[in-house]
Amino acid sequence: MDRIDGRPALLSVTDKSVPPWANQLSSTEFLAREPRLADLGTPLLVLDEEIVAANLAEFARWTAAHGFDLEPHGKTTMAPILWQRQLDAGATAITVANYPQLRVAVAAGVPHVHVANVVADPAALAWLAGALADDADLQVTLWADGLGAVDAYEAGLAGASRGPNVLVELGGPGGRTGARSIEDAVVVGERIAASSVLRLGGVTGYEGAFAHHDDPASLAVVDGYLENLLELHRRLRPHYDDGRIVVSAGGSAYFDRVAAVLGGVDNARVVVRSGAYIIHDDGFYRGITPTGRMADAPALRSAMHVWARVISRPEPGLVLLDVGKRDVSFDEGLPEPQLAAPTLGGPSRPLTGEITAVNDQHAFLRIADDTPLAVGDVVRLGLSHPCTVLDKWRTVVTVADGSDNPRVVDLLATYF
Repeated sequence: MDRIDGRPALLSVTDKSVPPWANQLSSTEFLAREPRLADLGTPLLVLDEEIVAANLAEFARWTAAHGFDLEPHGKTTMAPILWQRQLDAGATAITVANYPQLRVAVAAGVPHVHVANVVADPAALAWLAGALADDADLQVTLWADGLGAVDAYEAGLAGASRGPNVLVELGGPGGRTGARSIEDAVVVGERIAASSVLRLGGVTGYEGAFAHHDDPASLAVVDGYLENLLELHRRLRPHYDDGRIVVSAGGSAYFDRVAAVLGGVDNARVVVRSGAYIIHDDGFYRGITPTGRMADAPALRSAMHVWARVISRPEPGLVLLDVGKRDVSFDEGLPEPQLAAPTLGGPSRPLTGEITAVNDQHAFLRIADDTPLAVGDVVRLGLSHPCTVLDKWRTVVTVADGSDNPRVVDLLATYF
């Protein structure tokens, strides 16, 4: 099977922000020239190496303190270089969302891939049977929320030399996927346990489908869902084999509630799947991640921002930037202005203003009329929701050293 190493093989004019002199250079050749921020162009997505490393360490500390395993959701970045760093920091698997992402993870050499979804495509299951046969060390976990999913697995994996672990997904009315009641989920678990090709690996679900705020009412809804998941685990206990059993929950918003409700579970390992922590943000997750809700919460910071250039000041108080929906997220809040500078790598200063709209290739920045911001100046923007930032960038620049003109230390390829 072809392997990918996670860095661009050759840079070209199709890589946003890469300077013309880098065309047809390998990542190694580009980095050997020790480029700086000033060598790049706008719009430009930048990751801060120091903050990425700190976020990795903070979440590893938190999961270890609570005795949890971490199988972070790789869809946040789809960057195998970052996946490997998560594994090196103690993660026991990488979670993905579908068959294409599963193939990327296997091609990247991830030894245990947790697919937080049903895979019902017969071609995908045939591929999976072959991948498991080809690599005795590869482990794959799938979800099932109904008998239809189990039927699909048994048909698609018939004759396979070995099958995947399957977790029973519990949902709820108004949620996403997932069995709508504990009773329905128990039936699914019993069917998996009786299968000759599948192994009942535990229970799972996504509490973030039921709440989007951190007020007491929302947290109570999350707690109630997690208590139901714990009850499902207890109901299925007679059907488990002697292997390690999983109780999995915990996205990037409510992992503190997982600690509160599932922390004392017995006969299972608790697996959290938080993925956004490695990048974090200056928007949705900054507001909802439990930094202020629990004493030992990981201290996370946003490791991403975008630099954009002023291209027009067409009327008082309005600035147009060369960045838009093709470059930044807009689904969980618009970018926020943070800094301004005369050019990339130049001395920066705080900037007060508001992004009020983004078009495909433009951002509307509202500022005070007397703000000193000229055509050609650059603006640093904080971003919300890393999952819908990195999917817009095939090559991502990582910088380090903390200066106004930091050194480029890595190039990451994404595979969305």
